[in-house]
Formats: sequence, C-alpha cells, structure tokens
Amino acid sequence: MNPAEGNPGINHLAQAIQGRIRQNQDADSALLLDFGEIQPDYSLLTNTYPIPIPKSDYMVCRQLTLGPTHDILAKTQDIGLPHSGSHIHKTISLTCTHHGGSQAGTVGEATGAAPDPPIPSQRTAGGDSSDGMHQHHVLIPEKMRKLKPGDRVLVAWVQNDAVVVDLVLPATVL
Repeated sequence: MNPAEGNPGINHLAQAIQGRIRQNQDADSALLLDFGEIQPDYSLLTNTYPIPIPKSDYMVCRQLTLGPTHDILAKTQDIGLPHSGSHIHKTISLTCTHHGGSQAGTVGEATGAAPDPPIPSQRTAGGDSSDGMHQHHVLIPEKMRKLKPGDRVLVAWVQNDAVVVDLVLPATVL
C-alpha cells in the first residue's frame, strides 16, 4: 500500500463523519419560525415558501378559531343548568333609619333563565326583562378574534407542516 493513498477504511470513516456533520448543520440552520399572511381565500402565503398553502393543508392553533369580534365567548349560567344563561343575584334585606323614620327593603333581585338574545348588545348583557331575567355575555375582543384575510401571522414549521401560531401586530398597538 502506498502511504500517499492513505487508508481506504479511514477515508470512508472520515467521509461518513463529514456527511453526518453536514446533516446536523443543515438541521440546526433549518427554518423553524416564519411570517405569513392569510390570503383572501384563506390560503397561507409565508415569507419563505413562494406558493400559497391551501386552507386544507396548514393548521392553526385553537385560540385563532374562537370566532369573529363581538361574538359571544362566554355567558353566565346557573350551576347545573348548562346553556341556560340564568343566574341569581343575591338579595340583601336592609333597614334604614333616618330622622326617626324607618324604611325596609331589599337590594338585588333573584333572576331566572332567559333565552339568548338574537344579537348581543355592546354592553355585554342581553335578554333584560321587566321580571329581572337576564344574561351577561363576555364578547370576543378584537385582539382575540379568529383569523381573517390580510392578517399577518407567525408560522411554526413542524417538519413539512405549517402551523399558524398567532396574529402578528405592529408594536404601535402597544
């Protein structure tokens, strides 16, 4: 064996090690986070993938599916009566004595179930009636709404799958 040719076994081992190092470097430099934009047809166009990804081929985190702004996120209910919207306000008996006279009464009012109002009011309560039946609604704020076209989003790449993690807003909203 000619010493200038080296050892074929050692050369093969060195090439295998070098190949493994290249694989690790490529994996370490792989893009994991990206920015994107939701298109009018709800496809996703990311900064690094030049073709829109159809709505059926990417995923979104669950909080981005809550609903449009001002939809009902939650409403009051009595324990054991799911979806009833009913609840009871505690009543307190009071007696007020002023200048020798006395006045008795109650503060608060017991309430019963009320149907969902067709459109929640802007003050987050609905179904008010003369007998005190009512509900309280917590509405979805703008910053918690579901995705819509034109939204800039943060995308995490999990192997070959794009996952929309959250909306990305300019710092001027702070």
